[in-house]
Amino acid sequence: MTVLPLIFTSGLASGINAYAVVLLLGLLGRFAGAESVPHPLERTDVLIAAAVLFLLEAVADKIPYVDTVWDAVHTVIRPIAGAVVGVLIASNDPGSLSTVVAGAMGGTTALVTHLVKASLRMAVNTSPEPASNIVVSLLEDLSVAGLVTLAIFHPWLAASVAAVLLLIGLLLVRLVIGRIRAFRARRRERRAARAAADGAYAGQNT
Repeated sequence: MTVLPLIFTSGLASGINAYAVVLLLGLLGRFAGAESVPHPLERTDVLIAAAVLFLLEAVADKIPYVDTVWDAVHTVIRPIAGAVVGVLIASNDPGSLSTVVAGAMGGTTALVTHLVKASLRMAVNTSPEPASNIVVSLLEDLSVAGLVTLAIFHPWLAASVAAVLLLIGLLLVRLVIGRIRAFRARRRERRAARAAADGAYAGQNT
């Protein structure tokens, strides 16, 4: 069961930024001698692919509404990444935990975290200025880096911190749901007003 906290933390971090998790784990395993990191993540091709995708996400995640589209696409990718990383971690320590259980835990944790992240970012997008997106994205990247690094050297402490962050995220989602609904209602009203104005203008010209 020593791999359990690492699987949970990596799953949670994958729900925020799966490419950063793969890249960090691979680098820590290859250059810091972290024995809990599965060897496939240390391969050069995996590290290069993860680095390129991480850079793409680092840009897309900081642009309002582009980040929402990116999150929508990654609704499938992040849980799969969390599950795969969980299976690899369990396989790296045979007999400690079933790979099926590890995959389910990593994937489920990543999915829940992804939904929390996507919901909160939708709320942030209701703000008219772009700086909030950049700040929130940077905080997410730093939290992933901190959690993954902590999980390698102090797995149970990292899992505890991750659990608290997930709980806070769920509570925040409850608070911002009303804001998201109000924003969507205003957007529908604006679209309806534009459509009515266009219709009136077309009627005057006929």
